[in-house]
Amino acid sequence: MKNPETLLMKLHYFASKLEFLIDKHNQDQMVGYYSELEEVIDDYSSFITNGENENQWHNLEQTYEISLLIEKLRKMSANCVKIMEKYWALKYLHETEEMTDYFRNIEVCIEKELSDFPITNKSKVLVVGSGPFPITLLSIAKRTGAKVFGIDIDDEAILLGRKVAAKLGNHTIQIENKSVNELQSIQQISHIIFSSTVNCKYDILEQLHNLTKKDVMIAMRYGNALKSLFNYPMETVDATKWRIVEQIAVPQGVFDIALYQKV
Repeated sequence: MKNPETLLMKLHYFASKLEFLIDKHNQDQMVGYYSELEEVIDDYSSFITNGENENQWHNLEQTYEISLLIEKLRKMSANCVKIMEKYWALKYLHETEEMTDYFRNIEVCIEKELSDFPITNKSKVLVVGSGPFPITLLSIAKRTGAKVFGIDIDDEAILLGRKVAAKLGNHTIQIENKSVNELQSIQQISHIIFSSTVNCKYDILEQLHNLTKKDVMIAMRYGNALKSLFNYPMETVDATKWRIVEQIAVPQGVFDIALYQKV
């Protein structure tokens, strides 16, 4: 992007494309548009991880209108990713699908996350916002042998996630529609990972302080600046309860990670 005005034009372009695709989905007219959806999400992922765009982002005047556009893009992109993941899960359950650039990017982020987040076969890991294609749960179970749990508020996503895990031969992954205070195993959880698109993730973190054991490790996925177009940004935490152990930047990843422990 050569200047902030060009960047802003691109943001409006993505907003119109995402809104169009969401309207098609809401009208049950997505047949024939899934390939376009994948292309748009891949382009959007590349856009927010482009260093040149990041530089221009800092030159963009942060007006009230821009703030509304950012929030709109964040919600619509999260919605479109959910639609795409459900479609991808259904396709995977019936045939082998090639992974899109978006999913490859997520895998890169997970690899970086796990390299700084010590999980072993004795760990018990919870993913908040596991989604219809639970790639984080599957990656952790495969690479570490840890016992993994997922929670989500979307019943269809939960059903698809369970089926995808079963097709891959992992029948031990548990995915449920429960809040953190409803999980019987919450006090045994050693690691918790938050999806970057969970809008109330810091409210849930606040709840977790009294629910979890003293040495629980938290990985909070987030996106600031340009990455906030795709993710909810980092927030200030209660310094008497939580401390940041490390911030993991993933320059070419769609999200970054903050690691927290109890004070």
